Amino acid sequence: MNYIINKRNSLYKISFAVFVLLIGLGNFSCKKIDDVQSTRLATEETNWKTLEDAKANLLSVYGLLRSATVADNAHWLMGDLRQGDFTITNRADLKAIVNGQLNASYPVINRITNWRPYYAAINAASLFIERSKEIQALDPRYTKINNDVDVAQARMLRAFAYFYMSRIWGDVPLLTSSHDGEFVKLGRTSQQKVLAFATNELLAAAKVVPFRYGGTDPIMPGLYYGANWPSWNGIVFTRLSAYIILAHIAAWQGNYIDAANYSKFVLDNQSTQYFVDGANPLDYIDMNALTENQNNYSPFAYKRANLMVGFPFEAGNGLSTANGHIEQLTLAYPFIPKTRPEMFVSKDTIIKAFTVPSDLRFSINPQTGLYRTNYFYGVESEQPIFNKIKVIYPSNTSGNVTLFSSSMVFSRMEEITLLRAEALAVLGQKDDALNALNRACALRGFSFTTATPDLVAAIFQERRRELMAEGWRWYDIVRYNRIKNPQTVFATKGGKSMTFKEFEAAGGIYWPVSQDVINANSLITQNPYWQ
Repeated sequence: MNYIINKRNSLYKISFAVFVLLIGLGNFSCKKIDDVQSTRLATEETNWKTLEDAKANLLSVYGLLRSATVADNAHWLMGDLRQGDFTITNRADLKAIVNGQLNASYPVINRITNWRPYYAAINAASLFIERSKEIQALDPRYTKINNDVDVAQARMLRAFAYFYMSRIWGDVPLLTSSHDGEFVKLGRTSQQKVLAFATNELLAAAKVVPFRYGGTDPIMPGLYYGANWPSWNGIVFTRLSAYIILAHIAAWQGNYIDAANYSKFVLDNQSTQYFVDGANPLDYIDMNALTENQNNYSPFAYKRANLMVGFPFEAGNGLSTANGHIEQLTLAYPFIPKTRPEMFVSKDTIIKAFTVPSDLRFSINPQTGLYRTNYFYGVESEQPIFNKIKVIYPSNTSGNVTLFSSSMVFSRMEEITLLRAEALAVLGQKDDALNALNRACALRGFSFTTATPDLVAAIFQERRRELMAEGWRWYDIVRYNRIKNPQTVFATKGGKSMTFKEFEAAGGIYWPVSQDVINANSLITQNPYWQ
């Protein structure tokens, strides 16, 4: 691929709307996440001069990475459909993904397998790392500590982008500096080297970034860009965010000692966020908070401290969009004016996944004798509506246009706690693993006992339930099979049966690279499974 990564195209021509997305100052809406046009452009001559430039350029990196992950609903198409729980109603492209036909010729598949948007975000991050320090000499308001923290965030975002891409494509080109108007041809770098780079970047950044911004954090006390912690929580990456991403990189590599240690740091420092500086608490939340946004605690609705790694869409600031949300695929009448959803979880699948009669996510309410509706609506029908996530704006939709405001949630307290349980179980620390598992599901109406026959399996089954439609299913399937190494048939290709180990060795766990990328750069080769 030709990395046509021009500074004006990848950073300066970021719309002010994307900037507003993260700082919550604007008032607009858009129908598609990547349709936003620029309304305020910066030039070489006027950029990297003021405190405001630093703020806009840093937050544009967040905006670019958010767009890369959620445009065309890629986060969910890639994470939830392969061997997942969803049944497709009538979309042939989504059915192709469910059936593992990832090289099928559909526009959506071609777009989401093109990694260029990630490199736009990576280039913007590299450019910020290289240029932002120039502002210190020109604007005394932009202090060294402010710049150090900002650069650390840019390094975290770049590292997160590389980890995110590595889970999708395996080996990807590793670029560590910006490129101004150059056509850069680079081959694929081994996943091991890419993840080592990301790990080192995150460890370095974690020493610099605070636990919270704009409050009483001793690392960086006082307002951050003139705003307090309630204004920033759920928007920018914190020290806990760094350790969450580190834990996931380690788990993906099968390094469960580090995964356990990094996740322990997160849980040990949970109190740094708890009702501090007027922000909502970072804590485990009950079902009504999770799915109904009771007390405004849901990580899916607006920006909250419990959105520990992810990207918000805040409705009150005009950031609702029609694209880039799971609801676009899963909701229908009576939630939105749509006859039926594009995908749903069948009743058979629901019953197989939710086996505990007291599970508050799905079970029969003994007081009413009716199915609970926190996760599913109309279970008696042929196509139950998956309504766990339903952040709709405005609440009264009209016509055929519906806008959504749900955040892209990569990790929250329940998720990182379940990852810690996974790590401890693999390491043979069963009592601690069980404690972590029960801590994650304590507010779901049941708990596990020491009599649980297969703790690793129980943890992954709980991840399946708790994190349904949060983009985790396929990656969890990969890690589970790496742990268990079953000798049963996992996939077939050309009439040949393959175990998971054979499937992974052939590159089957990864997605193909878009042909547009390969056509643009002769150094890029296709993943072997898809050749």
